[in-house]
Amino acid sequence: MNNLGLAGKIAKAFINSKLTPLLVVASLLLGFFAVFTTPRDEEPQIVVPMIDIMVPFPGAKSDEVNNLIVKPLEKLMWEIPDVEYVYSYAGDGFGITTVRFKVGASPEDSLVKLYSKVMSNYYRMPEGAMNPIIKPKSIDDVPILAITLHSKELSSYDLRRIAEVVEDEIKQLQNISETTIIGSKPKEIDIYFDPAKLNAYNIFLPQVVQALQNANFSLPSGEFDKDNYRYKVRTGQFFKSKEDVENVVITVYQGKPIFIKDVARVEEGEGEIENYVQFGYGVQSGKDRNQIDNAVTIAVAKKTGSNAVVVAENVIEKLNEMKGRIIPSNVDITITRNYGETASEKANELIEHLLIATFSIVLLIAVTLGWRESLIVAVTIPVTLAIALFLSEMYGYSLNRVTLFALIFSIGILVDNSIVVLENIHRWFSMKKLSMEDAAVVATDEVGNPTILATFAVIVALLPMAFVTGLMGPYMRPIPINSSVAMFFSMLLAFILTPYLAIRWMKHDEEHKSPEALAKEDEAKADILVKLFNKIYMPLFQSRTKRWLFLGFAGMLLVISILLLVSRAVLVKMLPYDNKSELQVVLDMPEGTPLQETYRVAKQIADYVKNINEVKNYVIYVGQPAPFDFNGLVRHYYLREAPNLAQIQINLISKHDRKAQSHEIAERIRDDIAKIAKSNGAKYIAVVEPPPGPPVLSPIVAEVYGPDHKGQLYVANEIKKIFENTPGIIDVGIYDNNPQKEYLIKVDSEKAKRYGFTEDMIVKTVRIALAGHKVGLMHTSDDLHPVSIVVRLDEKYRTSIEDILSMKLPTPQGGVPLGSLVSVEQSSTERDIYRKNLQSVVYVIANVNDKVGSPVYPILDLWDKIKNIKTPDGKGVEELLTHQPELTDRYYVKWDGEWQVTYETFRDMGIAFGVAIVVLYILLVGWFKSFKMPAVIMSPIPFTLVGIIPGHFIMGAFFTATSMIGFIALAGIILRNSILLVEFAEQKLKEGYSLEEALLEAGIVRTRPILLTAAAIVVGAFVIIFDPIFNGLAIALIFGTVASTLLTLVVVPVLYYMIVGEERKLHLCPEVPITDKEDKCEM
Repeated sequence: MNNLGLAGKIAKAFINSKLTPLLVVASLLLGFFAVFTTPRDEEPQIVVPMIDIMVPFPGAKSDEVNNLIVKPLEKLMWEIPDVEYVYSYAGDGFGITTVRFKVGASPEDSLVKLYSKVMSNYYRMPEGAMNPIIKPKSIDDVPILAITLHSKELSSYDLRRIAEVVEDEIKQLQNISETTIIGSKPKEIDIYFDPAKLNAYNIFLPQVVQALQNANFSLPSGEFDKDNYRYKVRTGQFFKSKEDVENVVITVYQGKPIFIKDVARVEEGEGEIENYVQFGYGVQSGKDRNQIDNAVTIAVAKKTGSNAVVVAENVIEKLNEMKGRIIPSNVDITITRNYGETASEKANELIEHLLIATFSIVLLIAVTLGWRESLIVAVTIPVTLAIALFLSEMYGYSLNRVTLFALIFSIGILVDNSIVVLENIHRWFSMKKLSMEDAAVVATDEVGNPTILATFAVIVALLPMAFVTGLMGPYMRPIPINSSVAMFFSMLLAFILTPYLAIRWMKHDEEHKSPEALAKEDEAKADILVKLFNKIYMPLFQSRTKRWLFLGFAGMLLVISILLLVSRAVLVKMLPYDNKSELQVVLDMPEGTPLQETYRVAKQIADYVKNINEVKNYVIYVGQPAPFDFNGLVRHYYLREAPNLAQIQINLISKHDRKAQSHEIAERIRDDIAKIAKSNGAKYIAVVEPPPGPPVLSPIVAEVYGPDHKGQLYVANEIKKIFENTPGIIDVGIYDNNPQKEYLIKVDSEKAKRYGFTEDMIVKTVRIALAGHKVGLMHTSDDLHPVSIVVRLDEKYRTSIEDILSMKLPTPQGGVPLGSLVSVEQSSTERDIYRKNLQSVVYVIANVNDKVGSPVYPILDLWDKIKNIKTPDGKGVEELLTHQPELTDRYYVKWDGEWQVTYETFRDMGIAFGVAIVVLYILLVGWFKSFKMPAVIMSPIPFTLVGIIPGHFIMGAFFTATSMIGFIALAGIILRNSILLVEFAEQKLKEGYSLEEALLEAGIVRTRPILLTAAAIVVGAFVIIFDPIFNGLAIALIFGTVASTLLTLVVVPVLYYMIVGEERKLHLCPEVPITDKEDKCEM
């Protein structure tokens, strides 16, 4: 008792301390506090600042936008520190540059740096370009709620007017960030002119605009004093109603005032239809599937750091309160997205798994050691988890699927410390050599050093994973952080709490069992193990040939296991798809497709969707983007605002109410939807699933670089053809717009000036006639959004180029047809230009079906085909896996998408594993003062693969990033078993045992704690084996633990015998050659 180590001293200090129960209570209270106050999210909140800079450049072609706006802008952005990617797009009249900062960069600092850079260089903006629009985007901008108001009686415009009031009410709630109304348009006043009437009164369209602007004008005019009072004066008036607009005088014709209402039709409403949003019912709704309602959707995002569950509940409560007061009875409310509910459901489900895992381990201890011992474990696990949860909240982590999985994963590991200490206390109590207190302290101290070493070995193995870079880094970081914290505190609790509870709850065993009876029990148990290990160990100890045969057999198993990966019997994938309750269909029709045609095709797809068994409802969005998710944020789906673009949001019934997983449903419907779309001439169609991890542009992305944009497009289209003709590759698309037909109206300056017109007057006239022109706002107190006043020709007078050319312009001699002053040429729009990190790029995107499994394999299989594409310069294509080309002197294909994330993640995890191995070796060398002994202790690490890879093969699962986490974790976990064996054997050697006896005794005594800890890991991991994403981790832990534990019990003693035996032979009879010592030396 006088030579106690650190563990013994801790146990002695707390075994009768009044602080011990207080620490337990305090820890549990902190844990409960964390559970109820930590914000809940479904996924980890990845901080990756992305900022869009949008620059309108009216009249400029895409080449001009590229050269004058995009290139100079992206060069400036590239100068900003912490910028990782700069993506750019140049189209006709518009450019956008998206700046993505490094993961973890401060959003506020990033925005300030970017804004300062843009504004300090604003003077470089070319003449004609409009002010840049700077819009930061982050994961917190993703709406957690989508509230769809729909009705079969009301129009989309009527629903939007209701939605505007609802949105205003929702905005008043706590922790509400951005809200967006999707569907219809805000109220506006539209003035539709009749060109014949304008000509009859000799009125020019710009003249109308000027008259409206003059009439809708008011200013404060000053003040004056009278009768000891100061009066304010305002002159002019604003439009207050539709009638005010109708009664504006444009001109006087033949002594008669000509009002707006004399030459135009004035309407108040949504104006011309620019989008469709419609709601429909599916099989599982129980309603008429043929009914389709007009709809609008209110998308609601939460503030950073707020609780998604609470925010969603507050909004829904507010909605229920508004029913009948703001929302009429003929309007239905459907929540078409609720990430608060899914976050709560996932958190509750995982907490339930946490409890099941805890109960299972407690039951395991009860069966193997006794019910009193199990009660001790039942206390230590919750206390450890409580501390980990509290510290997780302090780090700023939310309560999400990854943080909770980290705790479930760590249960089987953290209980190991308590099991080892508890089992040894149980053994010492059985021996009855010391008092209860002294026995508990000595037992704790005996296993204290190997427990400390084993704990730090696990932490050293796990912690380097916290330094994985890229988007996957913050996604998986809670696993090594929370697990390491839990391991450290489980070690402390094993030394503090386990002895404290043991002397109070296990004392009854000694009261009714004599030492003789206990000794007989132990002898009976030991006798079985003695016979077993004699049969296993002694033949191997006595024969060098058998030792090498055994090690060769183990090595062969390892090689066979690795070959399962090489032969693709087990496929490698970043992460498998999760089982979600939503899918999305993304439809791109060719450029130039009218809104109505796009809607027709989308409606045809929706008619198929509504008959899918698992579908509850769906929402069609045409011409306007659906509420975006994290995937849509990265892919910029929120910019999908064009008449040829559509999305269909498909909502499935709860995963608890269906047999098929969402990915299976997506696979089942993908081909049918593609056939419908392609038969209607669709340019691109895809069934998009929420990604299981960090989102990418597409699972397969081929980035084509080269010296010439036309050449890039040629190579990209060749790759697209290869993709389309490769089985298993689906959802193929290319980032290239089909040039849209356009008419170029050129003004004849000479003719125009003869009639008193300038070029800009004619240009503006055509612009007003076709696109319309906002002349100002209606000034009312009843509207929540600005009411624009728009002037344009009536739709029936602008259906062809002939209508425009026949429009007459007023002159003193009478109306002159526009066609007589201009010439018309037919041409087409220019192609859009995409850039990445200052280089021109063309993206070819695709996905893979379940038969292929992972995007990695098509890249490898198609390598030669793509390399042999004949390029315009005749040099062929050079393929790159990890980086962009430094020069574009030839054509390159850089593989990106899921491959890039897979490569970065497995690379970083491989480095983390390498660092862990090196640090573990150094740690063990320092502990054992030997270079060989750490190699013996670490020898079982590769043999975990003997269980892990075949386990994936048996379960038909992908080898994923979570599988890799399991493998790395096992490197630390399995060392505990080796350390327990070696430490005990070393101790017995010091006590005078022979080498064979020491190893036999180590196997007999340490087998039970080793098997118990292995069983605890297996039981703890089993509860997550059916999770779609984390089953790889569970498979790795279960199969890897079983295989490596069984092999450890044999491999470690054999290697220890070989190394120590050779050293002892050299020491005992150095004159005999090593090859003869086995027979000639006595040990």
